[in-house]
Amino acid sequence: METPRWMKTIGRVAFLNCDPLFYGIDDSWDVLPAPPAWLTGHLLRKDCILAPIPAADYARHSDELVLLPEIGISSRGEVGSVLVFGNIPLEDMQSIALPTDSATSVQLLKYLLNQRGLTPHLELMGPDLESMLEKCDGALLIGDRALEGAKEKPDSVQLDLGTDWLNFTQKPMVFGVFAARRDTPLDSLRIAQGLLTENLRVFEESTERREKVIHWAQSRSELNYERLDRYFGEVFNRIDQEHLDGLNQFLIEACNLPNGAEFAW
Repeated sequence: METPRWMKTIGRVAFLNCDPLFYGIDDSWDVLPAPPAWLTGHLLRKDCILAPIPAADYARHSDELVLLPEIGISSRGEVGSVLVFGNIPLEDMQSIALPTDSATSVQLLKYLLNQRGLTPHLELMGPDLESMLEKCDGALLIGDRALEGAKEKPDSVQLDLGTDWLNFTQKPMVFGVFAARRDTPLDSLRIAQGLLTENLRVFEESTERREKVIHWAQSRSELNYERLDRYFGEVFNRIDQEHLDGLNQFLIEACNLPNGAEFAW
């Protein structure tokens, strides 16, 4: 029987943060790029075998999805690409615009605001910094837009959510998780996940591969080599036990998922 096309398709977040996993991926695989929140829908509809999705989306659909071990999108402190912008301190903001393209960053900001006892008005908007700040005191952006916004307006960055999470919990923050449908054959998942973990291993061990990944990212962004080199030290794709502890705290406390993460193996 011919393998269904979706089982040879891997979802990829349309930002730079998974480039170490996807650079030079085998031509026998199709790659489906999309914003994080869109990938959740693609995964549920069987458009791809696995995909990196917001951790908060996994919590919302945990009855249908299961996680893949070892890989994700995380930080140990400063993440550089999940930022609150504004021209006044966070504590003085009466309103914050939230992006429509990432559930995790929104849920995390709500959690961090609650920890501070802050209750600004929150409004979902398209992720455009200028229009967001025209309407609200603050704006939350993620991914490449956050990186480029920080480059253009460094003085307007009021909060890095990765750093703030670490300050409150003393744990890394896992923003994105690799997930699959529960009814996907385990053998096929192991093959797809193995492809990505092997790419990550080469990135971690080879200076030449790391340079190629940075140049690939540079060709698709306005950031220079030095900033991207630093970024790939802020964002991590390998998930260890310390990251799992942080993920479970986020899922349980911020997303109300009592049992935390469940993995395919």
